[in-house]
Formats: sequence, C-alpha cells, structure tokens
Amino acid sequence: MSLPADAELGHLRTQAKDLRLAVINAHPGAHARAAAIGAGPVDPARFGLHDAQAVIAHEYGFRRWQDVVSAFGSRRPSQGDLHRWFAVELNNELGDLLFELTPHTPRAEQDRALYQAYAACFHWLEAGSGTVANHGRAEYTIAWTALAIGRPHIAVLHAPRYAELIAQQPDAFTDWDGALAAEVLARTAAATGAPDAGALRSHAGHLAGQVADPGAREVVQDRLGRQPWFGLSQG
Repeated sequence: MSLPADAELGHLRTQAKDLRLAVINAHPGAHARAAAIGAGPVDPARFGLHDAQAVIAHEYGFRRWQDVVSAFGSRRPSQGDLHRWFAVELNNELGDLLFELTPHTPRAEQDRALYQAYAACFHWLEAGSGTVANHGRAEYTIAWTALAIGRPHIAVLHAPRYAELIAQQPDAFTDWDGALAAEVLARTAAATGAPDAGALRSHAGHLAGQVADPGAREVVQDRLGRQPWFGLSQG
C-alpha cells in the first residue's frame, strides 16, 4: 500500500488516533492490525499514539511514522514553505502527545518529544513566514515538554524566553499569549521550588480570566488546570 496522491498528513494522524481508541475499546480487528508490526499480543493499556502511528505508517508501506512525515514534507518545493510545513506538523504531532508525557514515559519517547519541540522551534526560526509569536509559542512548548518529563532545568532556560519576546514586541502577541507565558513561568517556578510560585500561579489565573475570546479563555484555563503543578496548591 502507498500514499494516495491526495493524501493529507492530518487525515493519517486522525487514522492513528482512531486506531488507538479502537484498540483500547477492543473493536473487532483493531488488535490484529496493531499486532501486525510487533511480536505477541497487544496490551491496550500500553498502546499509545506513537504505537498507533507506527501501525499506520506500516500499513502505508513506511518503516516508521517519521518517514511518513518526511514523505509529505518532500512534496513542498520552497525551502521557506518546507520549514514552515515541518514546524506546523512537528508542533501538531507534539500537541497530540504532550499531555501523555510523564517522568515515567520511556526515556526514548521522552527524548523524542523534547527533540521534536526543539526541531519545531528551529523550523519556525528558519521559515521566512515565521513570526516572533511562532517563536515564543515554540519556547513555551519546549518548556512545557521539559516539565512534563521531569527536566525542569531545561524549562528554566525556555519559559522566561516567551515572556521576554512578548515584552519586546507586545503587538505581535495576543492576550492569551501573555496568560500562557505566565502559566509556564509559574509551573517552572513550582518545579524548581521557587518561593514566588504561588503568586505567579495566581497571576497566571488572573490573566487567563482576562482573555477576551471565550474559546481562547477556556483553552488557557484548561491548561492551568492540568498537572503537573509539582505539589503547588491552587490559591
């Protein structure tokens, strides 16, 4: 099997999400598909999105999911467009995985996620159409990924950069950027035991409540409600 000429990576990513749910819910045929690239039966409790993506890649004739992404990227002729395309796709794929990451995630998957966040930032910086807002949000993603996998020393290097870029070019960012920058700073402070972590979290909550667009406000508030907060109580 090969990729159709009109195939879209987003559609394949959706196929992987659907397969993962099918395996978890024991839909007929799903376990057999999942087991086709491995040895032995599939454990639904341990079958993650990366596993589902590997199955989809195999079904389309690729060795791994990264080869699928590269195949789509090679269709883009312009170097600037190629950088932008990879930045968007890397970011989207990481967004699917980010809240599944923990310090107990296998080390290889932790490393892949962190390198993916760095790669997305690099491609935004290289894309001619990339903006300072794209850069800032990429710094946020690096910091959040590092915190999720238990590496706060890396988050310390990147969380402040988002806020710095906002301060330098405020007109390039939205109100929800400010709220997310405050959130990741507070989370990093909590992870490192900083005494002002509670005050920073309260400030982030205040900014989240001030986001004008209801949909964006809901997203930011949802993000604030997610772990890890490293033992910091809400207040």
